[in-house]
Amino acid sequence: MVRRAFFSFHYERDIWRSNVVRNSWVTKDRESAGFWDASLWEKTKLKGENALKRLIDEGLKNTSVTVVLIGRETAYRKWVLYEIEQSHYKGNGLLGIYIHGIKDQHGETDFKGPNPFKKLYIEKRWYKKYLSELYPTYYWKLSVGYYYLGQWIEEAAQRAGK
Repeated sequence: MVRRAFFSFHYERDIWRSNVVRNSWVTKDRESAGFWDASLWEKTKLKGENALKRLIDEGLKNTSVTVVLIGRETAYRKWVLYEIEQSHYKGNGLLGIYIHGIKDQHGETDFKGPNPFKKLYIEKRWYKKYLSELYPTYYWKLSVGYYYLGQWIEEAAQRAGK
């Protein structure tokens, strides 16, 4: 089944690496890729937080999975954390992919960043559970992400009951 996926990432720092992942379906037909990219692309220059929240919320509509592309500074980005929170509350499947090993436009890789799922948690009366305990992360380079992205997205959707 083809899934509609939302891609969350640090735009300024990781757009090049993120596009490698997001465009990996281009050489495949949509059915064999297993996902459709429904991210916000270049719609990042907005005025005001409410307008940005509305844009993110609109971007998440009709998606079943959110893929967090984890670079060196992703875990510190307010809007990435917002996208993760909204995806979790919406019931989207979630997964993270470390992209620091992908070369940028200058042919350089980056340092691995922290897992943003470790910054967010669900608090119940008697316990606190970090989202990192609920959602898996993968390495694009080490796990041959080009071949497995569709499978990872499908597994995330199934874990979420979608």
